[in-house]
Amino acid sequence: MSHGARVIRTGASSGGPGSSSCPPPPGPEPGLLDGGYARSCSAMLKVAQMISLLIGFICVKNSAWTNYSASIYFEIVTMCDLIMILVFYFVYLFRAYRMLTCISWPLAELLHYLIGTLLLLIACIVATSKSYNSAGLVAGVTFGFLATFLCALSIWLSYKISCITQSTDAAV
Repeated sequence: MSHGARVIRTGASSGGPGSSSCPPPPGPEPGLLDGGYARSCSAMLKVAQMISLLIGFICVKNSAWTNYSASIYFEIVTMCDLIMILVFYFVYLFRAYRMLTCISWPLAELLHYLIGTLLLLIACIVATSKSYNSAGLVAGVTFGFLATFLCALSIWLSYKISCITQSTDAAV
């Protein structure tokens, strides 16, 4: 994931002995956590997705279901999606993408969101059709649809980062 343009400083100077040098550009924050990412729009969107998925899971888990297979499918999809979003959140928060360069993280995140959002949408539709006006199930499915909408926003953001940014970088 690109966090902006970076300047690489070398030990060689192009100016003469009397030339003044500019102060070094601010680099990434030292330490284990990437504080800039934690305050970014992408990170806040991931947190909102995780919260809505967790609330949807809890609502459905604590409701009385008339169709067991629909509830299990909804629970599995929400938990798998939540775990994968949490993994991507930690990868970017702890800067693990710098150590694991063999994976294109923005592309992997885009594929995860494409597949996960489609499965979540299917789970919400199936759960809606089997809810039979139970208040807990309707609340859980509502949060599931909210998470689906937030994941669709992440698809757009991931597409913008992985495909458009890389194609413009290749053209330059």
